[in-house]
Amino acid sequence: LASSFHVLLGKVRWQDFDQDLYVGATVVRPGQDPYARNKFNQVESDKLRMDRSVPDTRHDQSRLRSHSLSTLKHKHAFKPSSFPVFSVLKKSPAHLVKEIILVDDYSDNPEDGALLGKMEKVRVLRNDRREGLMRSRVRGADAATASVLTFLDSHCECNEHWLEPLLERVAEDKTRVVSPIIDVINMDNFQYVGASADLKGGFDWNLVFKWDYMTLEQRRARQGNPIAPIKTPMIAGGLFVMDKNYFEELGKYDMMMDVWGGENLEISFRVWQCGGGLEIIPCSRVGHVFRKQHPYTFPGGSGTVFARNTRRAAEVWMDDFKNFYYAAVPSARNVPYGNIQSRLEMKKRLGCKPFKWYLENVYPELRVPDHQDIAFGALQQGQNCLDTLGHFADGVVGVYECHNAGGNQEWALTKDKSVKHMDLCLTVVDRTAGSQIKLQGCRENDSRQKWEQIDNNSKLRHVGSNLCLDSRSARNGGLTVEVCSPSLTQQWKFTLNLQP
Repeated sequence: LASSFHVLLGKVRWQDFDQDLYVGATVVRPGQDPYARNKFNQVESDKLRMDRSVPDTRHDQSRLRSHSLSTLKHKHAFKPSSFPVFSVLKKSPAHLVKEIILVDDYSDNPEDGALLGKMEKVRVLRNDRREGLMRSRVRGADAATASVLTFLDSHCECNEHWLEPLLERVAEDKTRVVSPIIDVINMDNFQYVGASADLKGGFDWNLVFKWDYMTLEQRRARQGNPIAPIKTPMIAGGLFVMDKNYFEELGKYDMMMDVWGGENLEISFRVWQCGGGLEIIPCSRVGHVFRKQHPYTFPGGSGTVFARNTRRAAEVWMDDFKNFYYAAVPSARNVPYGNIQSRLEMKKRLGCKPFKWYLENVYPELRVPDHQDIAFGALQQGQNCLDTLGHFADGVVGVYECHNAGGNQEWALTKDKSVKHMDLCLTVVDRTAGSQIKLQGCRENDSRQKWEQIDNNSKLRHVGSNLCLDSRSARNGGLTVEVCSPSLTQQWKFTLNLQP
């Protein structure tokens, strides 16, 4: 009798959940900033149905796959929010979703989660104080009864058949940690836009996550298969699937990390260095609202919390390579990171590989500074970076919007005072103001190629002429040297300065 009324042990089917009653009228009053509360457009969000349809952004070949993993159970952990709950239930085979666990991290509205908890398969755990992402996820994982864990951020929306390809890879090998391609949900109007399938996760020496395009060799290795799994050095962290026993064996999360940030770095290093692997699965797509600001506070400030978390990851996993992080972010040295002894003991117990192995085998694209380098990386001026513009010997250089992908924007200042890009050096055509800069083959004793940093490493001065590298003429065909001045067109900053 109960099931005929769609009521299961006091729970309602998600299809029968009263969305209008739950959402009600918009919480934004006339004249209020719709972005103030959650850092996305709350008015537009409140207009949407929680089970809306979104464009199927998968490759055509993905839609031909069969899904028959009926033996697997599934568990989700995320903060209370309606969109993930409805999209998981709508877009997932019912037999693969054992439960949805929402962790309410001491929100200011406990009733929000309680209402969602009335749906079948939904359990709500409320923290009695703010714990942050890492400890909240561990609480959800500990409470899970299924054999596979799926972690989703609260501002996500699942696409068609997103779940089966992820579970399939984990079923084949429990040491795989897999992530979907992360599509973009616009924070202003909630339009759903498909992301590129040619990306993998990475980082620079500042240890900030970024997206890298697959190298030509990696694309060739896929043999023209657009839905082949993508090995990735790093995952974004908000969305991934992992065997529960493996999650526990591998040390869960670092419970002394706070709030948010750095946890994706730490778990990515740990998985790779301790015998597992990370993959992005092109047949799985999940949308994510990317916001320009965090809607919550960080005790001590977001920069301090992120630096503390990142330091913990660097100190445990990066060995002496952590010094390149400190060169890129000198202020991090002053942020206490707490006791890491238990994490170091875990690393030893698991027999994890050194960071050198990770760089050589997992992320060889991240260039390690040479022992001759005193500064390294992008040479940045505002939003632009020094760029070869694709030119070779005798070509001019210019500036281009920084893309954080190395390549044409990767430079080194060496101990012999050369500014190098591979085997080409910045060369002054003559020693007068207004002289153009060209790329020429590096020559050890060529005085036209000698540069030094001045004014607290904020400028590059040509040694022979005492003129400074200047971008004022960049739009007219290249960089020049000019009389040194406080002009912003002479302000340059390397990603890493390896000298005091």
